[in-house]
Amino acid sequence: MFRSTLRRTLQILPAVHRRYVSSYKRIPNYYVIFASAVGGTVAITTGSWIYRGKLLAGAVQESDQNDVASQETMEGEEVDAGKKKKKRPGFRDRRVIEYENRIRAYSTPDKIFRYFATLMVKIGDGEYDIYMTPADFVRSITPDAKQPEGLGLDKFKRYDPKTDDLLEHTGAWNQKHEGSTKFTEDDSIFNTLGQCGLISFSDYIFLLTVLSTPPKHFEIAFRMFDLDGNGEIQPDEFVKVTNIIRAQTSTGKRHRDHATTGSTLNSNINSALTTYFFGEKLDKKLTIHKFIEFQRKLQHEISKLEFERFEPDDGKITEAEFGESLVVYAGLNDKKRSRMIKRVKKTFKENAQGVTLEEFLNVQQFLRSIHDIDTALTFYHVAGAAVDPETLRHVGKTVAGVELSEHIVDIIITLFDENGDGKLSHKEFVSVVKYRGMRGLEKSKDTGIAKLLDAMWKCARETKKFNWES
Repeated sequence: MFRSTLRRTLQILPAVHRRYVSSYKRIPNYYVIFASAVGGTVAITTGSWIYRGKLLAGAVQESDQNDVASQETMEGEEVDAGKKKKKRPGFRDRRVIEYENRIRAYSTPDKIFRYFATLMVKIGDGEYDIYMTPADFVRSITPDAKQPEGLGLDKFKRYDPKTDDLLEHTGAWNQKHEGSTKFTEDDSIFNTLGQCGLISFSDYIFLLTVLSTPPKHFEIAFRMFDLDGNGEIQPDEFVKVTNIIRAQTSTGKRHRDHATTGSTLNSNINSALTTYFFGEKLDKKLTIHKFIEFQRKLQHEISKLEFERFEPDDGKITEAEFGESLVVYAGLNDKKRSRMIKRVKKTFKENAQGVTLEEFLNVQQFLRSIHDIDTALTFYHVAGAAVDPETLRHVGKTVAGVELSEHIVDIIITLFDENGDGKLSHKEFVSVVKYRGMRGLEKSKDTGIAKLLDAMWKCARETKKFNWES
């Protein structure tokens, strides 16, 4: 009985198999490729995060012990007269700094603004709006600048301009400027943005656009909208210019209005800027020279705030801090960056003179002409001439119109002199300081996974096209 049943079953199986296979619809190859690629990417990413979590968990105790030992060593060292010792960030602070650097590099402008803004300002009965101080703005674009404790994404201090004490919200800045009713100096360019020098979300996007766009691009855009050729544009034309240029920047490409968080971009420039550019009655016209001067003043103001961020001692920052300010935007790996800064520390350990604000600002002006300087240094390289300190000073004076001090040039040469021959490695110098001149704002904010998925989708479409043609 059992044998006969088994025999009939075995006879039926081939027929069932043929029927099932004939009715099965084959999945196209390009879908299989795309699904496999996505599945593999997700698996690799998940595995790497799990492995990274285990490594971090095992490293916490060891790192904390190293931090304690390092701190004890620092406390045991004698502090020389005129020198300052700063507290090194611990393990937790380093992890927070890494997280904030990723926010600056890859997040949308809306999230960056809400993370680094510190004030929620009262604008009416029960109505508040989010604002940045000038120091918040500098922190939002400066890698390794840690947000104050207790503040972060959607965490703000409430501030009422009519009743609150400004000192509680500005800290050390207002102590230096006792009696001030603003968040910056009276002659600061930030005061053209509105009350107390505070920065709204629309102002934040506008400032990023101005900082990340070379003056020549604005000149071209002005000429395109200057139909009568007199070098002046009207308010509505200026709005079009800024909107077009913003759309070409990495910030503009990443921005999406978020009504739920209040981070919506006003298509018009704010009333304070309108008054500054076109007068109270809007009867004036804006020239390209006036706007470039506004851009220059903004760059100057940002550079001053960057200098003050190092907490200068007797009006000077150290040579190592100056070197750090040059390489911080370049995205160098920690090992290489540390090697460059240690080289500066070692060289100027016995003969530390410090860097003044004037010298710091001269270097920033020098860097704004970095593309022309690159061309000049290339001519020297092609001619077989080495870029020594005298050559660098001569290029700065003739190309950028800046008189660099011998001490500043020595620091720059030391920072980029990899082989110790006293000459400038100009290719690496230019590649690093180009990012410094633009403060890294021209970098694409697309994450690697977005580019990978886009490449996989293109590959799948090409495979589908190939299958059809074949």
